[in-house]
Amino acid sequence: MSETRSVVVERAFAFPPERLWRALTQPHLIQEWLMKNDFQPVVGHRFNLSGDWGGVLDCEVLTIEPHRTLSYRWDYAHDDPAYALKSVVTFTLTPTPDGTHLRMEQAGFRPDQKQAFGGAHAGWNQFLTRLDALLVRTD
Repeated sequence: MSETRSVVVERAFAFPPERLWRALTQPHLIQEWLMKNDFQPVVGHRFNLSGDWGGVLDCEVLTIEPHRTLSYRWDYAHDDPAYALKSVVTFTLTPTPDGTHLRMEQAGFRPDQKQAFGGAHAGWNQFLTRLDALLVRTD
């Protein structure tokens, strides 16, 4: 069995967990900071994320603990094995005195997926910056 790597991005938000939870679980809000989707916050629900680049991710909700933990399978089929990815994205929300600490982990990158790993790290930083901007302008 080969070892896999994880992208981990952590960020402090000046908003309560309930507000982040809405942005993580409501499709119209997910579309604003992540991608177009047909997400439903139901364990076992299969959904797609559609990227601006034309790619589609096949996903399935694995864990839901309202205002605390959300995880889903995040798979990308590609003819080139270096780009095909089977991973799990997990968001962990921890209340803080000033808001919420968010930890995002995308686990499942193979050692030969250096470009995908680097791209995911940069991508998640951009996504979370967009998430913060969304939270600033919405209730």
